[in-house]
Amino acid sequence: MNRKPVKKNFKLEHWMIIAACLVIYDMIAVTASYFLALWLRFDTRFSAIPEEYLTPFRRFAPIYMILCILIFWALRLYKSIWRFASFNELMRCILSSILTSIVQIIGITAFFKRMPISYYFIGMVLQFGFITFIRFSYRFLLLLKGTSSEQTEGEVTHCMLIGAGNAGQMILRDIRNARELREKVFCIIDDNPNKWHRYVEGIPVVGGRDDILLNVKEYKITKIYIAIPTATAESRRDILNICKDTGCELKNLPGMFQLASGEVSIKDMKDVAIEDLLGREPVKLDLAPVFDFLHGKTVLVTGGGGSIGSELCRQISAHDPKELIIFDIYENNAYELQNELKNKYPDLNLTVLIGSVRDSSRLQSVFEKYRPQVVYHAAAHKHVPLMEDNPCEAIKNNAIGTYKTAYAAMKNGCENFILISTDKAVNPTNVMGASKRICEMIIQTFDKMIREHRESELNELSSHIDSGLAAPAEESSAFRASTKYCAVRFGNVLGSNGSVVPLFRKQIAEGGPVTVTHPDIVRYFMTIPEAVSLVLQAGVMGKGSEIFVLDMGSPVKIDSLARNLIKLSGFKPDVDIKIEYTGLRPGEKLYEEKLMAEEGIRTTSNHLISIGMPIAYDNELFLGQLKELMTAAYGEDEEEIIRLVKETVTTYHPAEEERGKVIGFPEKEGA
Repeated sequence: MNRKPVKKNFKLEHWMIIAACLVIYDMIAVTASYFLALWLRFDTRFSAIPEEYLTPFRRFAPIYMILCILIFWALRLYKSIWRFASFNELMRCILSSILTSIVQIIGITAFFKRMPISYYFIGMVLQFGFITFIRFSYRFLLLLKGTSSEQTEGEVTHCMLIGAGNAGQMILRDIRNARELREKVFCIIDDNPNKWHRYVEGIPVVGGRDDILLNVKEYKITKIYIAIPTATAESRRDILNICKDTGCELKNLPGMFQLASGEVSIKDMKDVAIEDLLGREPVKLDLAPVFDFLHGKTVLVTGGGGSIGSELCRQISAHDPKELIIFDIYENNAYELQNELKNKYPDLNLTVLIGSVRDSSRLQSVFEKYRPQVVYHAAAHKHVPLMEDNPCEAIKNNAIGTYKTAYAAMKNGCENFILISTDKAVNPTNVMGASKRICEMIIQTFDKMIREHRESELNELSSHIDSGLAAPAEESSAFRASTKYCAVRFGNVLGSNGSVVPLFRKQIAEGGPVTVTHPDIVRYFMTIPEAVSLVLQAGVMGKGSEIFVLDMGSPVKIDSLARNLIKLSGFKPDVDIKIEYTGLRPGEKLYEEKLMAEEGIRTTSNHLISIGMPIAYDNELFLGQLKELMTAAYGEDEEEIIRLVKETVTTYHPAEEERGKVIGFPEKEGA
């Protein structure tokens, strides 16, 4: 029970003993320094020292001794961990020597007697040597001991360090000090030619990135540390593409925040992530307007426990909303997110509700009670093959769920409604993509009907969906007219639930095989923070009825993604880990269309965000088709659902009908 305090007291006593020993040593050292200076000045003969110099020295020595100890203490020379002594400690030693020398010169000259010039100069040099030697000798002995132990103790991991800058030097020092790692850096790579053939703490800088493969073989490297936090994404990608072919274990310093805080160490090194190989700078949006937009507002996120929904909640929480409401059907995810946000934002007004967007009564009670001003609708079924086998559920949850949520938002005076859509809604070849296109059509229909004051048609369809949800009262019409609807469309999200990267990692961990549907299949990718930033920005930019799309750069071959991930895990594709091609899944495209490919693209103030202008459709006809879709979905008539989806979404062509064709991928994008 008292074990921890005893251990703490022992450490405190140990430190106090060391500090006391250093104090005693310094008292002797500073006195001896200037005595030796006087002794050397008079040809190393004590009897030759005139009394007129010896007496002032004896009288000032005790005073000087005390002043030195106070200065050393103020400069923390007794609080440093000298086994890790570095440049900072050396600078403190130099500063302390300068200050105490000034005290010596002024003190003894002004109050006692002017001493010989050599006395001041030699005394200062000797004092600096004495106080620095005792402190750095401890580290020097440890380095000698470490070097000898490396030569005598078993095998060590041969490491290469990429980056001879500040971060690289910190990592190198940390590897040397952390003896338990059993690692040693044998060579350093840096693209600066001025550093080639030089040494950093005794380790040779052997060349630039073109010399990586050669030196991996020469030094028998098995582990590579990449410490280049200031490198661009493209430069980092090029280096990683070389490193992944070495078969070495890779560790990466993610960014500049550690370097800026001066806390770069081995613990900051992370496994290289697959997104590091995309070679694209993260999309950065101006989120300053988002703060003003969300500040002091009640925000509802449906599907808040999912990959996109949870990141939305995290970023919204940082923008000081009046209240954040998480609405999700899956209680485990919601519970974990609730605990995370409570710990990180203790002052956040957070409400977590369990329910389904298919439940009109539940939605209505939530909107009536909390009156959210902004709704991010992320709740949806998103897995393409599963929805091919369950088309009725796709329509119920995605289409009807969106209608019910949008209707509840309209009825209760919500200001902004933002739908999370997907690039699979562009010329869809699967039920999931088609259902999301219907979702886009729903929010555009709502926006148009409200602007034309034709809410009665929406009320009628809502009554058809669920007779328990009454038509809105007339007095709320002013609120309904203010609701703005928009959608945000993006591609595959790296690391999201069900995405290919977690699946590939799991398959690699199990020893393979890694399954790829087709050797030529390609997809556009973005990170979760990028996707969420776009969603938040859309909420600010949306004026009503827009579909925002993001320019995500060039597409990525899934086969290359799998092979790179195998290499980053330290294995060889088709040797250590097999790759199997399983064929396209039901409803899956070979090539996803680029988000910016729709006709009628309109630019925005941000060149990375554009507004898609889909083909016009008849709203009255669409509402009638939606009614038929709802009837067929709840009647579990799958054949009728597919037929109706084709009629409703004229650009929907099931993949089975298109198999063998190249769908929607311009030749120039493959370059």
